[in-house]
Amino acid sequence: MEYRTSVLSSLADVAPADWDRLAAGNPFLSHAFLNALHESGSATAETGWQPQFLAIHDGGELAAAMPLYVKSHSYGEYVFDWAWADAYHRNGIAYYPKLLSAIPFTPVTGSRLLARDAAARAALLAFLCEQQVAAGMSSSHILYPPQDEAEQLRDAGFMLRTGVQFHWLNEDYGSFDQFLQTLEHKKRKNIRAERRKVHDAGIAMRQIRGTEASEEDWRFFHRCYSNTYAEHRSSPYLNLDFWLRIARSMPHQLLLVVAERAGQAIASSLVVHTEDTLYGRYWGAMEHVPCLHFETAYYQPLEFCIANGIRTFEGGAQGEHKMARGFLPQKTYSAHWLAHPAFSDAVERFLEREMGGIDDYLDELNDRSPFR
Repeated sequence: MEYRTSVLSSLADVAPADWDRLAAGNPFLSHAFLNALHESGSATAETGWQPQFLAIHDGGELAAAMPLYVKSHSYGEYVFDWAWADAYHRNGIAYYPKLLSAIPFTPVTGSRLLARDAAARAALLAFLCEQQVAAGMSSSHILYPPQDEAEQLRDAGFMLRTGVQFHWLNEDYGSFDQFLQTLEHKKRKNIRAERRKVHDAGIAMRQIRGTEASEEDWRFFHRCYSNTYAEHRSSPYLNLDFWLRIARSMPHQLLLVVAERAGQAIASSLVVHTEDTLYGRYWGAMEHVPCLHFETAYYQPLEFCIANGIRTFEGGAQGEHKMARGFLPQKTYSAHWLAHPAFSDAVERFLEREMGGIDDYLDELNDRSPFR
């Protein structure tokens, strides 16, 4: 086939319907979510995320595309390559800029080779391989692709890296209590005790669908989110304009959970969901209440999953403590290409050792299942 390839510096160059057709329902890959990141100023060249999306057209149709950024740092990625960057620096070699295919600030598995069919995906992968050489970058990194894409990338010369996340699976539970009955006695007792602490502190919970949330709700959530970063002496990645943009453009996929005492909001979390999957993403509080984080960011979303028949709750990056709350370990993938031959060989040897350690870690975790 005769394809036309291009590099896009803005999603404004793509019709939302054409992009979303390739995104196949993943909310984080949607035109609305990505465009909100860029237009709000949260992920731009000024913040170290310069869009350089790959696109392949077949005639007038967008046949394949790839979210791709030129990165000047490694913040907001959740697959850590700081040691690689340091090794380059110590040897007088520039590691940045680099190419990165990922959803900014979002460690969620999803297609990175968006394509209408296998032929278009193969053409997109070939375009990526050409572009990473032509661009003269130190390296390319594809974060959180599904396993089949990771294997395609490996066959194209990328090195694979594995990691671990924790996901909750809905076994057709009729209620939260029915879910608790499947856990070991100690785990069940601890969860009930945590929820009781929140109740006894006089906290009431509200679940607000995105279609019903007011601008005041979003402004309060942003204060909570920003305050949590401030308490850790850090700056938030996402600004109020971003939240207000997704509130307008994708409200049916958003759920706010608000914790209140005597009618006064004190904490909030935000989750993103489809009919099948809920993604636990953002949380913040204006004051500390024991166990409130678990209630707001885990137990309330779990109740929402059960009530709405949502099959999977992806708990985000890291967090072995999630196992005690019914989340099970899942393997994640990333793919890496380094232009420098010596460093590529060294990283490949490191990844072989690391992958063996991840497999051993998964075996250990699976031996510690929280379920009866």
